Amino acid sequence: MIEKVDTSQIQGFLEKTSSRQQKSAAALSGNGADVSVQVDYASFIDSAMQIPQTDTQAVEKARQLLLSGQLESTEIIRQTAENIITFGI
Repeated sequence: MIEKVDTSQIQGFLEKTSSRQQKSAAALSGNGADVSVQVDYASFIDSAMQIPQTDTQAVEKARQLLLSGQLESTEIIRQTAENIITFGI
């Protein structure tokens, strides 16, 4: 069975929570802190533009080894796979 609700208790509760919310809003709006964020993107752009120079001699040597078939052994393939896992591509 539901008992009769005392509306004065509800009204008091609503007044208390309303005054708390107004105090919180006043505290936030009265705060003069600067919350802007300053980000310097120049360093990110500079580091992204630093492309490592390709060693043309190493590329040419690898091309010659590929063309000659010297890199097609299972041992070389296994070692290459290990190096990719260890050092990345």
